[in-house]
Amino acid sequence: MKTTVFSTHKFEEPYLVKANNGTHQLKLLESRLTEETAILATGSKAVSLFTGDDASAHILEKLNAFGVKCIALRSAGFNHVDLIKASELGIKVARVPAYSPYAIAEHTMALILALNRKLIKAHNRVREQNFSLNGLTGFDLNGKTVGVIGTGKIGSVLVKILHGFGCNILVQDIVEDENLIKSYGLRYTDCGTICKQADIISLHVPLAPSTKHLIDKKHIELMKPGVMLINTSRGGLVDTKAVIEGLKTKKIGYFGIDVYEEEEGLFFEDHSEDILQDDVIARLMTFNNVLITSHQAFLTKTALTNIAETTIYNLDCFEKQIPSVNEVY
Repeated sequence: MKTTVFSTHKFEEPYLVKANNGTHQLKLLESRLTEETAILATGSKAVSLFTGDDASAHILEKLNAFGVKCIALRSAGFNHVDLIKASELGIKVARVPAYSPYAIAEHTMALILALNRKLIKAHNRVREQNFSLNGLTGFDLNGKTVGVIGTGKIGSVLVKILHGFGCNILVQDIVEDENLIKSYGLRYTDCGTICKQADIISLHVPLAPSTKHLIDKKHIELMKPGVMLINTSRGGLVDTKAVIEGLKTKKIGYFGIDVYEEEEGLFFEDHSEDILQDDVIARLMTFNNVLITSHQAFLTKTALTNIAETTIYNLDCFEKQIPSVNEVY
């Protein structure tokens, strides 16, 4: 089946080619799917999209007019696709629901450790032959209270890791996992309680209307002074401007993100020769207690292999006109 693959990155291309093994006609494009680039899918029955691609209603109408009947997402999230319009047009949508929860959870832990022990500052100092320890003091994770919002696959793995560090763990989710309670002695509570009691808060819920700006000015005001806030889930979970105010008042002592609400057109691209146009992230980058990675938490060999193989499986199902277990609707 002829498939146009938008937002193809060099790091994923060999994995896609290997998983496909010549089965489908993959048209690999570096371009993001936008209103202007949708025409590049002409003649393809399917498209494959990444997190930064725009599959809003009017673009889906264009794709439909060009003959596209299936969308194979290379992500777990699907908030960038208008599913109602896709259903109206008869366009099937499938995703990669779980490529490696360990990759995301381990990256989350890396952000926590790097911020706490000021590893970036220490590394830069040593490279300048400055071996002073002043200003590098961290804290023991053992005994600290960590709030994990969302105990799905990723949140559950993070709970396991945090338990190994000796943390007291508070969690919030709409569904309580009895196995987590029995295995790690954690306590389910509400978001407000987590904000009041946690020394570290990590977000692991999908982006939906109910979770948009879950962390806002109101919740930040409830937090302990000097709290560490981590987001490796979706940028829209956090009101970034409210976080900046929290950083300025020192209510937030550490902020680590792998996702950003306005990352479309910014992350995954080299802008080293450009003038940064986003004033919000530019302000974030001025804080020495903020650590930003550009949506790389998923970037492990295991995850890339699973994403590629599941994407090809979804295309196989589309071509054979059989249901995929990964269909979004």
